[in-house]
Amino acid sequence: MKHIYPWQKNDWVHLQKLRKHPAQGLLLTGTKGIGKLELAINYAKSLLCQHPVESGFACGKCSSCHWFEQGAHPDYRLLQPGALDIDGEASDSGKKPSKQISIDQIRGLADFFGMSAHQGGRRVILIHPAEAMNINAANALLKSLEEPPQGLLFVLVSHKPQQLLPTILSRCLAVALSAPDVSSAARWLEEQGVKNPAQALAVSGFAPLQAAQFDEQPGSEEREKLLRAIRLPATLDAFVLAEVLQKIEQVLVVQWLQQWCYDLNSMKFAGKLRYHPGEEVTIKKLVDPVAPLNLARLHNHMNTAKREARHTLNPKLFFESLLLVYRQLMVE
Repeated sequence: MKHIYPWQKNDWVHLQKLRKHPAQGLLLTGTKGIGKLELAINYAKSLLCQHPVESGFACGKCSSCHWFEQGAHPDYRLLQPGALDIDGEASDSGKKPSKQISIDQIRGLADFFGMSAHQGGRRVILIHPAEAMNINAANALLKSLEEPPQGLLFVLVSHKPQQLLPTILSRCLAVALSAPDVSSAARWLEEQGVKNPAQALAVSGFAPLQAAQFDEQPGSEEREKLLRAIRLPATLDAFVLAEVLQKIEQVLVVQWLQQWCYDLNSMKFAGKLRYHPGEEVTIKKLVDPVAPLNLARLHNHMNTAKREARHTLNPKLFFESLLLVYRQLMVE
């Protein structure tokens, strides 16, 4: 891997400056789908490279770079949940791979902590996503963060740094990565063959890596049915629509509704859209007669639904309730 994404150029320059001021822990934060892990891997590779180029990238030719590409670098470790390591496939024991980073994974680094650097320089441990550590794993890591071996750098990558222990946050230098600018992200998506970059970006919440998989994402047909129905709240049949949606992940459906409600509020109060480009006329006509208080209530209801979406026992009833509230607030 010798590239960074177009929107990461400034972040890369900033990381190169940090090489001169080594920290015991580095925390890279930003929304999911902007390429944080790829940037962190490139940075780790460049730190271990024997002959980095002027821009800071790894040379790709030295023995360190060859080890890195083969996944066998003696001075580098990557910790991820099992679900990410093996693409979510069940193990031979029949157990589903864990979505957490366990204390056993942290303890498994004990020998690595005790080693000296193979090349006499740095060593790097990359943890992604850091919030996947359970409480025991986080506490075990904290001990090493407090007194790290000489030359060892922890690079934590996090989508949700607010979920990390305050004591871990206090021992890491936080770097908030830039949100992708729309023009660079759209050009990149076009180069990847995405047919409608603007729409893909909007639907994915302006996360380019997720937008790149827009055509492959499950539920595209159900999303279109949802959008057609909620454009006409007076005739919306919540029970029929809930039947269609019940097989789709609840969190994803709530995200679609949140994006729609965001644009309802945005059009009402600012006259512009974020997530549904090209639908200005339709959405303006829809929200003109709606009371501002009802839009505020709808926004709050969707926020509550997002918290509840991961814990629903009956998706159909959950969607029915959500859609009935939408219809009521939009037609009062």
